[in-house]
Amino acid sequence: MATVFISDLHLDAARPGIIDLFADFIESQAKAARALYILGDLFEAWIGDDDDDETGARVATVLGGLRQSGVPCFFIAGNRDFLLGDVWARRAGVTLLDDPSLIDVEGVPTLLMHGDTLCTDDARYQAIRTMLRAPGWQRSFLDRPLAERRAFAAEARAESRRYTTDPANNAIMDVNQEQVRATMRRFGARRLIHGHTHRPGIHDVDLAGEPAQRIVLGDWYEQGSVLRIDAGAFALEALRTP
Repeated sequence: MATVFISDLHLDAARPGIIDLFADFIESQAKAARALYILGDLFEAWIGDDDDDETGARVATVLGGLRQSGVPCFFIAGNRDFLLGDVWARRAGVTLLDDPSLIDVEGVPTLLMHGDTLCTDDARYQAIRTMLRAPGWQRSFLDRPLAERRAFAAEARAESRRYTTDPANNAIMDVNQEQVRATMRRFGARRLIHGHTHRPGIHDVDLAGEPAQRIVLGDWYEQGSVLRIDAGAFALEALRTP
C-alpha cells in the first residue's frame, strides 16, 4: 500500500472540474492508500470554519468518506487555508499537523512542509505571511462578518495573481537552496516533500556529503499532481481531468 501526498489543489466553486477530479481521486485511489497527506492550499481561500461555502462542505464529505474507509488523512495548512481549524478538521475527519512535521516513511526520515517558508528570497511575501499568521490579526479577521472576509479574500487573490504573474518576481518565488539544506539538517531529514511553488520535480540535495532528496508537488489548476511512495519506490504523477 502506498503513502500518498498532494498539495495546492486550490479547490474553488469556479473550477468544478477539479473538485470532481479530487472526489474521483479519493474514491478510486486514495481509499486504497496507507495514508493521505495534504500539504496545504487544499482550498483557493479559507475565511474561517464558519463559512457556509458549498465547496468546503463537499470536500469535508469526500474526506469524511475516506476516513470511514479506514485511511487516515493528515493536513498541513498552506498560505491560502491557514485559517482552517479544528471545527472543519473534525467534520472532514482529518488530523492537523504542524508545519513542518517530521514523519517516518518506510524507514526514511521525511520532512513535510507547505513550502512557503523556504522561499526566503521573497522578503515581501515573508513579511505578509508573518502578519497573517499573528494570532491577534487572525482573531480580528475572524470577528468580521462573512461578507467582509469574502471581499478581503477576493482582493488578496487578485493581488496574488498580479504578483505571481510578474516575470520580475519569478526567481524569488522559488525556494532558497541554503534554507532547504538548513531546514533538512535541523530536523535530521533525508527527504523533504513540499508544495507551494507549483514547480513539480524531484531534486537531489547534498547535505554535507550525505545524499538526500527534495520532492516538490505540483498544483491542481489544470490537472492533478500526486506523489506515491510504496515499497521504497516513489512516483510523482499527473492526473488528468475526465
